[in-house]
Amino acid sequence: MFAVDTHTHTIASTHAYSTVHDYLNVAKQRGIRLFALTDHGPAMADAPHFWHFVNLRVLPRIVDDVAILRGIEANICNEQGDIDYYGEYLAELDLVLAGFHEPVFPPSDVANHTEALLACIQSGHVDIITHPGNPRYPIEQELIVKAAAEYNVALEINNSSFVSSRKGSEPTCLSIAKLAKQYDAPLVMGSDSHIAFTLGQFDEALKLIDAAGYPYERLLNYTPNKLLGFLHERGHRTVADLLEYFAQI
Repeated sequence: MFAVDTHTHTIASTHAYSTVHDYLNVAKQRGIRLFALTDHGPAMADAPHFWHFVNLRVLPRIVDDVAILRGIEANICNEQGDIDYYGEYLAELDLVLAGFHEPVFPPSDVANHTEALLACIQSGHVDIITHPGNPRYPIEQELIVKAAAEYNVALEINNSSFVSSRKGSEPTCLSIAKLAKQYDAPLVMGSDSHIAFTLGQFDEALKLIDAAGYPYERLLNYTPNKLLGFLHERGHRTVADLLEYFAQI
């Protein structure tokens, strides 16, 4: 049903296990039309070098009718909402995700988490906040969802959180999804794949979306054009060629 995945990791993040070619093969088999490569930002201990993201421009845009977005899952580094990818290089990426990761931003308390997340959303540098329902990082949910709606930043419902990581995320994610419906904040589902076999798998995330009553057609990965239009609206002129491609098919 959903042919778009915004959150994957390759062997460039060495705790992941698949190559770009692996993902392309699985995408072709499953009818995935568009997926993003979003390896961890360089502040993570085993993340690729800053240059890895600069050099994403060498990737082909479309391989066997599967389109690739050049992205990053940056780390939120401090209470000021700074991330570990910056400057003119941000404009060269198609998609910028950012989230809390314990080796970079150790969990503290609701006030600090909320302050950092609000600043990150307001910065204009980040398109999607990853796994905001992580129970290790409690937040003032209504403040965050209202800010996401105001600044047109998407909040992720992360399928991996319900399967292999961040156990206990369901209650907060459900609350965030309900608030997103109430305040018309954008949501997106991400597989957070660390191996190609899970590309495009959203079964657990969909259960939560259904429980919240959030309309499928408002999910950013509902169609390729839905996500690409969002990214173009947020200033990513790099996706214009992909918008043109999908408009013709």
